[in-house]
Amino acid sequence: MTPAASAAAGPLAGVRIVDLTHVILGPYCTQQLADLGADVIKVEAPEGDVMRRVGPMRTPGMGPVHLHLNRNKRSVCLDLKQPAAQAVLHRLCANADVFAVNMRTDALERMGVDYPAIARVNPRLVYASMIGFGQDGPNAGEAAFDDLIQAAVALPHIIAESTSDIPRYVPFAVADRAVGLFAMGTILAALFHRERTGQGQKVEIPMFETMVQHVMGDHLWGHTHTPPTGPFGYQRLMGAERRPYATRDGHVCILLYTDRNWRDFFAAFGRAELPRTDPRFASIGARTEYINEIYALVAETLRGYTTAEVRERLAGADITLFPVHTFDTLMDDPHLRAVGFFREDEHPTEGTITTMRTPSTWSSTPPSIRRLAPRLGEHTREVLAEAGLAAGEIDELVAARVAMQAAG
Repeated sequence: MTPAASAAAGPLAGVRIVDLTHVILGPYCTQQLADLGADVIKVEAPEGDVMRRVGPMRTPGMGPVHLHLNRNKRSVCLDLKQPAAQAVLHRLCANADVFAVNMRTDALERMGVDYPAIARVNPRLVYASMIGFGQDGPNAGEAAFDDLIQAAVALPHIIAESTSDIPRYVPFAVADRAVGLFAMGTILAALFHRERTGQGQKVEIPMFETMVQHVMGDHLWGHTHTPPTGPFGYQRLMGAERRPYATRDGHVCILLYTDRNWRDFFAAFGRAELPRTDPRFASIGARTEYINEIYALVAETLRGYTTAEVRERLAGADITLFPVHTFDTLMDDPHLRAVGFFREDEHPTEGTITTMRTPSTWSSTPPSIRRLAPRLGEHTREVLAEAGLAAGEIDELVAARVAMQAAG
């Protein structure tokens, strides 16, 4: 399948975003907006976004993470160390709705693209700054990346506490992607405000504070009260026995939550009396207090059955059950096949690639994949011409290596 590059679709059609973000956090945020129809202009340095160079690739600068983070975007290559390139970026922002950045403030000031400079060019613009730490605290100038933020919000500690193992990071860029989604919502809210009032503004989305809210919303627990009424840590989530259950031939995920779930589960395995007679099952509060012990009972019960036998015994019960996928089996999941989640697209330079559709569905203004991830500087001339630069001016910028256009 080859996306239609000219199609304008989605609820954000007509919104233009100048995207000076890199790595995962910012590009993930702006890709969500691009999928919803926004015209996202990805501004890259001459060396390109670092994620272009990560992973196996067919063409230099077109790594897999880049392909999955930058579809529906146009790439403009500018050397923002040069004042002439900074002036070009100002021209782009003059007609944009959003300027998205995830660089430290001092770097933005050096390049002349901090908020005061951009607001002078376009006071109606939403300036979205995705940063490591809030700018009113002592860590304001510190760099941040996913592993650092995971450590800062105690995720490795929680994993160690709940598994009796060493501290470990969650093995995907959970902070980058969670904060990217939060940033997307913040940008949309700021755009909504601008549409109602005409007022642009700067919004800052700090990774640290955003992820603390995620983590401590669950784990502040007894320390929600002053003085504390209990320890830190949502007990059910922290339980060492909260994991997929081993069967004779694999693993299965079963979530038992309500009183009925517990009664139905043990009845299916010949132990119907247990939830009625054991005080640990008396209420959700009691079950939470003894969660490790009762999860261990579930594990002991399932160990003697195959996964198919477990499914058969629980077929009539309203109990959530799902196999534990591997990467391979996830790619072949029947539900994902039915909804067409994974798709094959023909990239102009990379050939056939596997992509993922947008998860949401819309009855009137559906998102779409209109173009696949661009080569570095693929759209430099096109975008600069749209900004009002004459062909001769663009030629001079390219000759001086202020701007770069991909060959071909």
